[in-house]
Amino acid sequence: MTSDESLMLEFQGGSRAAFEELYARYRDPLFGFFRRRLSGAERAEDLTQDTFLAVLHGLKRYEPRALVRTYLYSIALKLVAVERRKQRRDGLNHDAAPETAVHNSADIGLWIRQSLEKLDDSEREILMLREYEHLSYAQIAAVLHLPLNTVRSRLFRARMALKAYLIPPEPARPAMVRGVGEHLPALRTEEEAP
Repeated sequence: MTSDESLMLEFQGGSRAAFEELYARYRDPLFGFFRRRLSGAERAEDLTQDTFLAVLHGLKRYEPRALVRTYLYSIALKLVAVERRKQRRDGLNHDAAPETAVHNSADIGLWIRQSLEKLDDSEREILMLREYEHLSYAQIAAVLHLPLNTVRSRLFRARMALKAYLIPPEPARPAMVRGVGEHLPALRTEEEAP
């Protein structure tokens, strides 16, 4: 299988097939990235397309200094920031999930999202990049322009804070909450192998 970086260089050289392969590899992961951060599948689809348009517009300036994956998520993160600023300016808050109680397993996803929203913005983003986008610590550091040790410490704090929101003290814990761990992504504590 051809590496993403080779495909990007081939695309830079004029290969439409190389771009189509990159699009096929990253369309769904980027859509998921936007969908987890914003409400509305239509807007997530638009921003996925905008990410690839940004790649097209910046193609001549592209240099293979970082992984293509890191490059794409950096663009996507900037687009999310712009979208959130635009929503705040317009007085909209499409990312906030409505407040509801957890009654059955269908509500667990909503409960997890609400718990994630309680995290500090930087910690939430680091946690989501690691657990949902499966970026390595080094890739997260590159995307967010942070030192690697800062990523590690913020990720640790984010995991502990999320755990506290998801698993309240025993007396306050509803019976169905005890099984919530099976619905969470496996929270890794070790950096994945290169």
